[in-house]
Amino acid sequence: MTTDSTLDADAPVSQEVVTEPREEELTPGKAVQLLQRVLMPRPADQLKVRSLYLDEVNSGRVRAKDRFTAELDPGWEVSFATYFNAFPASYWRRWSVLESIVLRVTVSGTCRIDVYRSKADGESMHVTGAVHEGGERTLEFELDLGPFIDGGWYWFDVTTDERTTVRDAGWYAPQAPAEQPRLAVGICTYNRPVDAVAALEALVEDEVVREQVHLAVVADQGNQHVRDADRYPVVAEALGERLRIVEQPNLGGSGGFARTIHESFTNSDATHIVLLDDDIQLEPDSLLRARAFAAYAKDPVLVGGQMLALQDRSVLHTMGEIVDRAPFFWRNAPNTEYFHDFGERPLRESPDLHRRIDGDYNGWWMCLIPRRVFEAVGMPLPVFIKWDDAEYGLRAFAAGFPTVSLPGAAIWHLSWGDKDDASDWQAYFHIRNRLIAAALHSPHKHGGTMFREMLKADLRFLMTLQYSTVELHQMAYRDFLAGPEHLFEGMPQSIVRAREKRTTHSDGKVLKSSGDLPLPSMSAAEANRFRKIPVNPLSIGTTLLKAIAHNATPVDPAHREVPQLNLSFQDAQWFLLSRLDSATVGTADGRGVTFRQRDPKTFRRLFTQSARMLRQMSREFPELQRRYREAAGELTSVDRWTEAFESWGYERV
Repeated sequence: MTTDSTLDADAPVSQEVVTEPREEELTPGKAVQLLQRVLMPRPADQLKVRSLYLDEVNSGRVRAKDRFTAELDPGWEVSFATYFNAFPASYWRRWSVLESIVLRVTVSGTCRIDVYRSKADGESMHVTGAVHEGGERTLEFELDLGPFIDGGWYWFDVTTDERTTVRDAGWYAPQAPAEQPRLAVGICTYNRPVDAVAALEALVEDEVVREQVHLAVVADQGNQHVRDADRYPVVAEALGERLRIVEQPNLGGSGGFARTIHESFTNSDATHIVLLDDDIQLEPDSLLRARAFAAYAKDPVLVGGQMLALQDRSVLHTMGEIVDRAPFFWRNAPNTEYFHDFGERPLRESPDLHRRIDGDYNGWWMCLIPRRVFEAVGMPLPVFIKWDDAEYGLRAFAAGFPTVSLPGAAIWHLSWGDKDDASDWQAYFHIRNRLIAAALHSPHKHGGTMFREMLKADLRFLMTLQYSTVELHQMAYRDFLAGPEHLFEGMPQSIVRAREKRTTHSDGKVLKSSGDLPLPSMSAAEANRFRKIPVNPLSIGTTLLKAIAHNATPVDPAHREVPQLNLSFQDAQWFLLSRLDSATVGTADGRGVTFRQRDPKTFRRLFTQSARMLRQMSREFPELQRRYREAAGELTSVDRWTEAFESWGYERV
């Protein structure tokens, strides 16, 4: 618990520093518009997951009667300095019109409520507090947003003398917004009808959230339809005419989300749309928080939900991302980290989480887009999957609309650490769409370091015997060089082409098990000489030279059908595979293996072709930028997308 009782010189309750608020300051009535509800964990939540809602270090296990009511025993000190329940004041200070917010808490029993705030460096301080005795009473604390320009949160702690009930706590605005957003929700799904319906159920089960959903659009792109899912009638009845299912061909994430954006902004009066992936677990209050943030924003902003790891639910996978313009590749924003575990490091003990983070874009696992942004910058690019969200964020920023990845607004999603989409058929879209986005937004005349980094990546894939991945990269290079004219026409078949190209080499064909092949010919003891990780420049250089030299030697015929080693996905590193003739490697999802076989002729051919095409793209990049930028208006126009949807066909359910 927070023990620092030093009062802030900028105490927001009044000009005079006080510990006990005056009576009139506790009179209900200042809270006008709900911004963020204080949530209790679900009954089934594990201890680590509870850390997202409650800090119970100095108490027993809080009894949550429902999502908004908690019972505390005597002598407990419970802190709400947690990811979902603290208030990210610095983001509201920077982007909203509000100058203060109101904490409202209803309590019964003898207890003390203490309000704290943090600074950008994570240092915390006491702001104000109140003692309550007896029956039920609602307390309100008006809190200044002034001291939060660089970072900081508000939160409150409850210390009990007797059994205490805390209910219906929340953070409020003391004034109404200029406009109440009419919220649409757009879900893109492909053969995940159960998951898509589960996301809809999360919306309708929470009455407050359900009332704020003006429209829900599902772009159903598979042959296993949402309308056939067991629970579909429940959500259909709850949403009524507010639910629209549009069945269309598989156009990937960009085509699916484009459909929901198109439907919401051309066929309804929605003012904002929240895009949601189909394979997420939603904390419903996140939609209310994103909506409230948009309502009070000084100017239109895109509001992103952060990603928590679905497979380890107390872990914040990412809290903000940027596109590094030199290699033109996404990465975490400065002063952030991947995989922060609140179960191990609470918010109060994590200084880096108290700085305000400014990002370039937010993934479309959850992202709110205002109609005014859509009217200014248009539709997503027709790129099937990958980079559509990042490119849209960059385009919006260039037009004056930043993206805010809002802490406390989040979904749970399978993290990238459990995927390997950079080497399977999706590698084609990773590379082609990165090149397109760079042509549209890179400030570098010849692409910065992007082409050099791509050549290094191709060499790494070749040394790890992933020839099919490099084939996909080269298909992407050729399509990028061909220009933007055929992006729409080629969109429905692009996935078919990518999957076919993936199977041109054995490393692109997934087998059920390494048991489908003979036992490996190399013993574990023999393999150990290749497993030593090079850690300094000399050893890395020496290992690399040996690896390249080995790839110039003929393959032992005995290793063509019999793998030398069976490797796990984690062990398939370049310094090991580059010195083998063959090996089976487990897939990232653990569902099978691929048989990787060295081929010196293919190695030389693919590396030579990559070097030639990347050199050509670097040389011609200024002209390619001109072509793609001139075509951008048509590629993102509502009319062009309307024509495309009509030509591809669809059905409203």
